[in-house]
Amino acid sequence: MSNFITTADGTEIFYRDFGQGQPVVFAHGWPLNADAWDGQMLFLAQNGYRVIAHDRRGHGRSGQPATGNDMNTYADDLAAVMDALDLKNAILVGHSTGGGEITRYVGRHGTARVAKMVLVSAVTPVMKRSESNPDGLPQEVFDGIRKAVLDNRSAFYLSFPDTFFGWDIGLAKDEGLRLAFWQQGMSGSAYAQYECVAQFSETDFTADLKGIDVPVLIVHGDADHVVPIDITARKAVQLVPNATLTVYEGAPHAVPAMFQDRLNADLLAFIKA
Repeated sequence: MSNFITTADGTEIFYRDFGQGQPVVFAHGWPLNADAWDGQMLFLAQNGYRVIAHDRRGHGRSGQPATGNDMNTYADDLAAVMDALDLKNAILVGHSTGGGEITRYVGRHGTARVAKMVLVSAVTPVMKRSESNPDGLPQEVFDGIRKAVLDNRSAFYLSFPDTFFGWDIGLAKDEGLRLAFWQQGMSGSAYAQYECVAQFSETDFTADLKGIDVPVLIVHGDADHVVPIDITARKAVQLVPNATLTVYEGAPHAVPAMFQDRLNADLLAFIKA
């Protein structure tokens, strides 16, 4: 079934919820929505798990307010969903920006409802270059994304999949994935998506990662040209007390789509372990 919950500031958050068993909660990447997790949700539901995924505020079918488009509020919205459904012993799975979202959720709300976490191609600990993060990506990269959203986001959401899905490095193209990316992107608010760029690029999750007290699986492709592994996953695994890094050789940013079967198997094994 699919439903909405209303947050403290009156924003409606769309979520889908099906299957039975231990809950697995998914947080999507930018600029997508819960549909990005179809392959994982269907697989896990068929293997005895309850699966829940929400559309981040400003994205997909959720409300599109001009306020609250920041990482702390994203985390609080996730908490609102978790609390409304009274989820216990949940597995949190986040891709890209969603990896940051579930990390900040734990930083702000703890792990009382959480058994394990999975960070897939996540933006943690921090993406943007600074004096304290000299290995990060330069400001110009993120300014370019913002300009693309401002100028013609429809065209950008048609072209960006080439990098997102790794077609520019020779992986097999799938025009269905391109159309799905475009449709999900265009269903969200241009304003919210613009604001979100700063959140996934500038937020520092270092303290959140250090405070995680549940097992964490980190999955990242070594051919990810959107969220490079050396500035994210390889650093994150050193910060989380109980983390394991699994590197997918030749994998781009879109691990859930392009390496669906392998990720599904790894998720199932990690959950059962």
